[in-house]
Amino acid sequence: MNDPLFDPIKINRLELKNRIYMPAMHMNMAVNFEVTDPLIDFYAERARGGVGLIAVGYATVDEYSGMSTNIGTHKDEFIPGLKRLAEAIQQNGAKAAVQINHAGRYAVSFFLDGKQPVAPSAVASRMTRETPRELTIDEIGEVIGRFAAAARRVKQAGYDAVEVLSGTGYLISEFLSPLTNKRTDRYGGSLENRMRFGLEIMQAIRSEVGDDYPLIVRMNGNDFMPEGNGREELREYARQLVQAGVDALNINVGWHEARVPQIVTAVPRGVFGYLARGIKELVDVPVISGHRINDPHTAREMIADGLCDMVAMGRPLIADPFLPEKARSGRDDDILHCIACAQGCFDHLFQLKAVECLCNPKAGHEKQAVIEKAKTPKKVMVVGGGAAGMSAALAAAEKGHTVSLYEKSERLGGQLHLAGAPPGREEFKELAKDLQRQVALNDIRVILRQAVDKPLIEKEKPDVVILATGALPATPPIDGSDLPHVVQAWDVLQDKVSTGRRVVIIGGGAVGVETALFLSEKGTLSAEAVKFLLVNRAEDPQDLYEMAIKGTKQILVIEMIDKMGRDIGKTTRWGIFQDVRRHGVRTKTSTKALKITPDGVQVETDGKPEEIPADTVVLAAGAVSHNPLQSILEQAQIPCKTVGDAQQVGLAFDAVHQGFDAGRSV
Repeated sequence: MNDPLFDPIKINRLELKNRIYMPAMHMNMAVNFEVTDPLIDFYAERARGGVGLIAVGYATVDEYSGMSTNIGTHKDEFIPGLKRLAEAIQQNGAKAAVQINHAGRYAVSFFLDGKQPVAPSAVASRMTRETPRELTIDEIGEVIGRFAAAARRVKQAGYDAVEVLSGTGYLISEFLSPLTNKRTDRYGGSLENRMRFGLEIMQAIRSEVGDDYPLIVRMNGNDFMPEGNGREELREYARQLVQAGVDALNINVGWHEARVPQIVTAVPRGVFGYLARGIKELVDVPVISGHRINDPHTAREMIADGLCDMVAMGRPLIADPFLPEKARSGRDDDILHCIACAQGCFDHLFQLKAVECLCNPKAGHEKQAVIEKAKTPKKVMVVGGGAAGMSAALAAAEKGHTVSLYEKSERLGGQLHLAGAPPGREEFKELAKDLQRQVALNDIRVILRQAVDKPLIEKEKPDVVILATGALPATPPIDGSDLPHVVQAWDVLQDKVSTGRRVVIIGGGAVGVETALFLSEKGTLSAEAVKFLLVNRAEDPQDLYEMAIKGTKQILVIEMIDKMGRDIGKTTRWGIFQDVRRHGVRTKTSTKALKITPDGVQVETDGKPEEIPADTVVLAAGAVSHNPLQSILEQAQIPCKTVGDAQQVGLAFDAVHQGFDAGRSV
């Protein structure tokens, strides 16, 4: 049967072996704009995995257009490093491109040696909280020339194509948007004038690289910014880009400041394909669709249904470099899917760290993470089948050891199932399933419904034990915690208990907030119901919106410290709290629970006492490590390693990486 993902396609004269494109992503792996060995190793592995085209970057067009951890294309001295990266990609089977860009008002003066960022107009950025300087007409011409010179260097370094970033709130899209372009000269005002800067860049690049060299533009299908560029203006811009000589359009969505989630797990797979479709209907060049396309089934469907010609898969290839080859060879079930958690990729960028991955502990460490077979295979017992335990078992098995994985419950996955319970977090359950599949593929012996104790250890006689026994929910020392209407958040998320109409949640960390969102969905219209009622015009769309967000419970979350969600990553935090407000969940910070009564909770907020009525009180006061076996193993002098929450309660990212390190160090 023909697979549309693996039909060849041409961009200009460049023929690609398949329709999977790895788009440019911030990696934070360059040093002083120079390509580094870890960056080369990272992309060489993705090329080996079977992707058709890889774009690296973004790459800077001048030293004030980004950070020094970006790849540089603004000087000839960067060409040798660029060339090494191109060759590493091409020699491993993929075509290579570089995305070039100028950050405009998204640049930060701290990383520009104190120099003020530039933009079409002096409009402050909500993201950087800085106000840029307006470019003069002469400076605009200079920037256009720098884009062309950068494209020339990309071609000179041996890349198969160049891509220009003309979206996401960076400089070109700042000129295009009436929100950030307040100019009154020929670069401002009408749509024709606002398009001029971007179109002149494309024309200058085309003159520099020639007619046969593939030129791709990554642009928004909708910037999701109030008073910005909507679909219709961007469709016209796409049409003009093609007339200006652009060979393919790579459609993404939103600015970094936009309040519509774009990359997190709550975003449905392939949801933004409609924007690519709207542009594909107007142009006769390949159109690429991106954002949250993390599995071959979605990708095939989008291409087969005519929404796009290619799909952009960035983070999915961080999570599993061999996704394309697995899809090509009919092994979709073996793919380790990106779950859009952002813990290792985008959250790391905010921390000025290089990109890593929750799902794939080897990502970003391709050379260091190579596992060599052990000279003397050992018998390894892994206790606990959550994320840490499965990761440890997989690494130990890859090293050649005989591994047995024990789990006292009826399924593998541990707290991944809890993490996947709140609305929009279902992908965490997919990770549990994917890791379980990897365990099966690696012939690891799995024993479910089996608690491990001293007699079992004596019977099995393991050479090494890895303890991944996880954590238990904490019960805070509050009078009344044992009352019948008091329940644990973990039990709520697993639907083991029911809750009344008025719910007070004690604890405003990630678990408390996610439990509130889980309960806030009770009584709302499902997505299927909304579509049925909408297409049949049964109710007013605004009424449907209200019924989709207003549930049947009154929920209050209280937190002792002055901040809710302290342990939620920056990438996902704003969207989660947008949902908290949208669903009408109330929050109280700097509030201490003093006593739980049959009728509610007695609290103190900033020294003021109050009693809050509640039908159900939910405890979400964190977790405590559960590690009952370490002392037994130490007494028996059996080598052991403790990982994940059993060692210290942390993120799923920590559990997977600690498990991997423990397994490969046996």
